[in-house]
Amino acid sequence: MSNESFYIGIDVGTGSARAALVASSGRVVASSTHDIKTFRSPTDAAIFEQSTDNIWAQIASCIKEVIQESGISPQQIKGLGFDATCSLAVTNLTGVPISVSESEGIGKVGERNIILWADHRAEAEAALINETGSEVLEYVGGTMSLEMEIPKILWLKRHMPADKFASCQFFDLPDYLTYKATGFTTRSNCSLVCKTSFVPPGVTKTSSGFDPSFLRQIGLEEFAHDASRIGGSTSNNDAGSGMVLTAGLPVGKGLSAETANALGLVEGTPVGSGVIDAYAGWIGTVAARYQISQGAELSSHPSIEESLHRLAAVAGTSTCHLIQSKEGIFVPGVWGPYKNAVFPGWWMNEGGQSSTGQLIDFILTTHPAYPELQVLAKDKGTNIYSVLADKLEELRKEASASDREETLTGLTKHLHLYPDFHGNRSPLADPRMRGSINGLKLDSSLADLALKFNVTLEAIALQTKHIVDEMNAKGHVVNSIYMSGSQAKNIPLMQLLSNCCSIPIVLPASPSAAVVLGAAMLGRFAAEVSDVWKSKYPGDTLFPTQERVDEISMAEKERLWNIMVDMTLPGTRITPSAGPRETKLLEAKYNIFRETVEIQRRWRTEMEEAGNVWP
Repeated sequence: MSNESFYIGIDVGTGSARAALVASSGRVVASSTHDIKTFRSPTDAAIFEQSTDNIWAQIASCIKEVIQESGISPQQIKGLGFDATCSLAVTNLTGVPISVSESEGIGKVGERNIILWADHRAEAEAALINETGSEVLEYVGGTMSLEMEIPKILWLKRHMPADKFASCQFFDLPDYLTYKATGFTTRSNCSLVCKTSFVPPGVTKTSSGFDPSFLRQIGLEEFAHDASRIGGSTSNNDAGSGMVLTAGLPVGKGLSAETANALGLVEGTPVGSGVIDAYAGWIGTVAARYQISQGAELSSHPSIEESLHRLAAVAGTSTCHLIQSKEGIFVPGVWGPYKNAVFPGWWMNEGGQSSTGQLIDFILTTHPAYPELQVLAKDKGTNIYSVLADKLEELRKEASASDREETLTGLTKHLHLYPDFHGNRSPLADPRMRGSINGLKLDSSLADLALKFNVTLEAIALQTKHIVDEMNAKGHVVNSIYMSGSQAKNIPLMQLLSNCCSIPIVLPASPSAAVVLGAAMLGRFAAEVSDVWKSKYPGDTLFPTQERVDEISMAEKERLWNIMVDMTLPGTRITPSAGPRETKLLEAKYNIFRETVEIQRRWRTEMEEAGNVWP
């Protein structure tokens, strides 16, 4: 082990920060997870805030713990990679956190300097942006989400003292983390194109990064001629601090002396350009092999061409659906197409559900029988999901007869749940959509809770089919879904996804480690690129210009895929198993699901028209 190389992946999710020490084989040697704080408003449910100081402190603890647990020498750690949620981090020009919270005073030095991705305060700003009809909107699915960074930055401009706003810099959280680690404000293509309205040079005849006319039109004119405070460049010739890197390219000079000393690592250790957490999940899963059948040999090593048909679903608090293409495919209501989001010259589309794991928790914890469920789980020495599975199986057997076996879908055939309790991200791109349940009874029993749990899983699966159907209708060909995140442990949900979408689901070797593994792959890529190119271009920094960035990015476009194939452990494949009756029930459920969208929108219009009539 003394000559082996290792890499650290750092993943910042909605509720926790995690570090994993990973061998070149993809084996996780040690990992550590620490919870991070989220601040909510007592009066406004749209507000979700976090702290870069809190997140970095937890990252530091995690890194120190994996080094200590593994016994690995810091000299053997050859690279680091970061991923994080697409949340907006705000600092002054020297990196001091600037508050985004009314409770601390917006624009003052403060702890709460992150607007979390789930924060929906910028609804009015997103509406204004979408009214422009700008060409920029074509590259975010036709509608800019209020969860993206530009609406949030505009909200801050409207609510922050002008002098304070003028002295702030704004980061998508992955870019903040590489800035904190290296001291360089170099930005990632992933964060800029996916969340900050950056359209890379060459995408259109006029695109050069940020569109100055768009920024002026929406009221962010200060960035039209100098976009350095939001990242990237509006000019092909203006590199400097605005340089933009594709996924995993080494940032600056690697770990700064200050950061290296604080973490117990070696100064200059390469740090890969970061990605949004969902994209790390894509990196950590879609190159997986799997057993084609029980006891069979593994599938062949995949080529990058196969990624065109593999949809990655990264499922935790929310779910993101990612797929790559050679040319830009425009899917209304699905974010993108994003050029260079991971691989140079390739495009990504990103669908999503704003609330999935969070929705499951909400349905369970707000039910009157939830305390009973917790007690039963504790008494049986198991978890609540095992108790629910047992109750559902008991109900299924009770509903079966000697000549027919009932299914779980059959149990809830007259119960319908629409899942957009926190608005719709894809494929409707409508933050005003709301959840609903049809078929309620005067029943507060544990059995009723189990049925509502099952129909919630069903609704998540039906909405996934809606997203996949829209992607396929516009030119994608999805033939499998590669899962990661906590929901990949929920086998009934995985089977429902396979049955609803009529395609296989591939589960990673470790559902909880897939995202952080993707981050570690970025660390390895950064290390290898540094080793190869620094001999050709010796000097203080590998990337003195954007032209050098683009040269090396294109030359190394296969290396990251090869690392993904090399480090992704074999997964498990789940295939569709619904019989004829269950298939018909799911088809009927899907038709009702789609009709629910039309009914809700019609009702909304009718009520708004009625409410506009004043005496």
